[in-house]
Amino acid sequence: MTTLSARALASQLGAWRPSGTTPIYEALADRIRLLILDGRITLGTRLPAERLLAEHESLSRTTVASAYARLRELGYAQSVRGSGTVARLPRGFAEGVPALGETAGPGMLDLSKATLPAIPIVAEAAREAAELLPAHLHESGFDPVGLRVLRQAIADRYTARGLPTEADEIMITLGAQHAIALIARTVLSRGDRALVEAPSYPHAVEALQLAGARLVTVPVTTDEGWNDEVLEQVVPRTAPALAYLMPDFHNPTGRTMPPEQRARLHELAAAHGTLLLVDETMSELGFDRAEQPAPFAVGAAERGASVVTVGSVGKSIWGGVRLGWIRAERDLITRLSLARLAGDLGSPVLEQLVLLRLLESYDRVLDARREQLRAGHSLMLTELQQRFPTWSVPRVDGGLSLWVNLGAPVSSQLALAARAEGLLVGAGPRFGLDGAFERFVRLPFCHPAEVTIPALDLLQRAWHGVGTREPIAASEELLAAVV
Repeated sequence: MTTLSARALASQLGAWRPSGTTPIYEALADRIRLLILDGRITLGTRLPAERLLAEHESLSRTTVASAYARLRELGYAQSVRGSGTVARLPRGFAEGVPALGETAGPGMLDLSKATLPAIPIVAEAAREAAELLPAHLHESGFDPVGLRVLRQAIADRYTARGLPTEADEIMITLGAQHAIALIARTVLSRGDRALVEAPSYPHAVEALQLAGARLVTVPVTTDEGWNDEVLEQVVPRTAPALAYLMPDFHNPTGRTMPPEQRARLHELAAAHGTLLLVDETMSELGFDRAEQPAPFAVGAAERGASVVTVGSVGKSIWGGVRLGWIRAERDLITRLSLARLAGDLGSPVLEQLVLLRLLESYDRVLDARREQLRAGHSLMLTELQQRFPTWSVPRVDGGLSLWVNLGAPVSSQLALAARAEGLLVGAGPRFGLDGAFERFVRLPFCHPAEVTIPALDLLQRAWHGVGTREPIAASEELLAAVV
């Protein structure tokens, strides 16, 4: 269990003291409650002892005790014997944080999916791949690791980016999600701890849960990134078998992990036997920086860390090209290929040839995509600032979406109102555990203007109907599948 120190909590509280007639204990409880809703205090975290927080904030212990009692009354904390006061969410708060699988019906617009539209080169590559197919018809077509020529092409890209890689260190998968699920069920045993970011990509979290992992979290915010103090506590205390990370243009916050923090994570993972599962599907989508991030695994071996990297072209080229890859040590690739046979017998040969052709012009494709994203980001920022002046809208320098703070815990309510208007959006709780992040919504800027503008018209109408009323429990049909 992570313990939040009085100093760390004070740094997040900010200027919380009331200026009006609100009792000071209520103001303190309200600010802690919002930190829990925002995911800055992760669920299950032990709050500072009453005496220590009182001393740090120059309050009476009675005031802090009353604030904690208020949190327990509202359902945002509970007393745990031997552990003090622990952050939680009210019973039923996350009920109906909806099931996956909803798609936009006729006449509906969809901002729940952060995906770029396909480019014409996909059709051209498919035609060229069909011409290459006869050369492979003498093979069985059942190959769990993938065509060697394609694996070599992907390995060459890693090498060019500063991470020497051989074809035998690459496996072709049915997209990044397939890769994450395969790794999870291969390396995790039921009951193993796995570290995830909060917020995080929901389908990756589900894959870890299906593998039987017990999840521990580290907060990631748009202004501060990954919480160093929590990392320094949670890795040594829990020794997670695996940590799932998206260090480049993190989904959904847009943050990129700085080099010194990457190095420290390598050291922590090496010291505590944690396999780092790194999702780099966004890593080459930086549109406002001089250089793209180096692969996360650069320097890991020298520090004794084990890093497995997952990538795909689903975000950069088109989601319909259902192929991705795993970069790992040869022994793990062998384990993964054997484990894969229980679920599927390999990636389609024709689609692998399509990807091979696409990789030949991948750098030009990425340049064009970055220009699209730069324009979409500028448009979304301008529109959100004009239409929703009370929202906190971050600037990012890469990725596909914005993690927007609504200023009130009404994300599920807004998503429900938007759905009634004919728009699907990714409500904040879909990216957290147990209903956290009710103050946030993820808004992609990767769609063309002819989609973005009418979608924001609908969102604006929905927001006017919601305002800043108290949140309601999300309905079972609220959230669309998010990608």
